[in-house]
Amino acid sequence: MAWFNSTAMFWLLIPLQKGSAMNTVLNTWQKLSGKPAGKMLFSKAVSFKTPYFSSISPRWEVLEAGRGVVTMRDTRRVHNHLGGVHAIALCNLAEAAAGLTAEVSMPDGMRWIPAGMQVRYLAAAKGKMTAHASMREIVVGEKSEVPVAVEVKNQAGEIVFTASIDMYVSPKKAR
Repeated sequence: MAWFNSTAMFWLLIPLQKGSAMNTVLNTWQKLSGKPAGKMLFSKAVSFKTPYFSSISPRWEVLEAGRGVVTMRDTRRVHNHLGGVHAIALCNLAEAAAGLTAEVSMPDGMRWIPAGMQVRYLAAAKGKMTAHASMREIVVGEKSEVPVAVEVKNQAGEIVFTASIDMYVSPKKAR
């Protein structure tokens, strides 16, 4: 557990870069993702900052403006009574993918918050799941609901779940 605490401390100590167009989360991803164990470290830090995500042990594979890819291993803790991946674990995976995709897609001075989620369960989910999130470019100053599309695929590449998560996007309030 000491390693996990040091992971959390690493995440908390990352300085904000004032005057930079790149947000802190994207900057951190770009610094860590190419390093040995960097994706794992980043993923654990995100789960520390957003504790509910830790219930599925997500691992970010791709993260860039407009696009994110997150995986979830097939473990007993995410199973339903039938031995497949639980529907709410799929929702959690979709929200993790959509949330960080939205975060790294926000221009300076903009913010987001989930406003709604529509999901479709297309097939039994078994094995490792991979969520692919995508969203359009955000216009500085806009106030609107922006959909983030998420497809969750099994190891065979079949889509087993889709979600559309509406993010309310608006300018940050002046302090």
